[in-house]
Amino acid sequence: MRQLTINDHAILKACENIIDGIAAMYGEHTEVLLHSLDASNPSITKIANGHITGRSVGAPITNLALMKLNEGQDVSDSYMTQSPDGKTLRSITIVIRNSEQDAIGLLCINSNLDAPFQSVMRTLLPGLAPQVDSGFTPETFARSNDEMMQSSIEGVRTQVMADDTLSPSKKNREIVIRLNELGIFDLKDSAQIAAKGLDISIHTIYRYLRELKTA
Repeated sequence: MRQLTINDHAILKACENIIDGIAAMYGEHTEVLLHSLDASNPSITKIANGHITGRSVGAPITNLALMKLNEGQDVSDSYMTQSPDGKTLRSITIVIRNSEQDAIGLLCINSNLDAPFQSVMRTLLPGLAPQVDSGFTPETFARSNDEMMQSSIEGVRTQVMADDTLSPSKKNREIVIRLNELGIFDLKDSAQIAAKGLDISIHTIYRYLRELKTA
């Protein structure tokens, strides 16, 4: 470890949203924390779900975290640890480096394996109610931009065509409006792909987009 620079501290500060994001993704049974490797004060600078190990910001770096740092792996293999009150944890340690490849921090994830299964599932499936579909967002995990656009166009088209409040003559325009709100037309060749998918001319697509800009 060494004395961190202002830039090093800025990098660690920028990582704090990542801590919150991982914790939000995996819920209350997963502790996520950021260790600073500043030689003057190697300690936790950000932590989410600290109730799992009973720690908070300012807690010192652990001996095991230092061992993982010295193993030479920027992303450790997962390993088993135990919290002070006896909970079994599955853990992983990730080294954070600056532009000079100096280690400046550690991102640590500790999942409580002793948590009740139903409680874990409730945190992983927020808002899951009898209306199962209401808990899901139609995200497209595509392998290319073309595939993503085709999937988005088809998804929006299906929604609009099923909307009986829209007259048939307005449905293509509504599809273009919704695709524009998704940012689809910021992508290369999107207008051509949309025109083909909707079986309308590209000039019609451009006309709808012009009308949106002047509305």
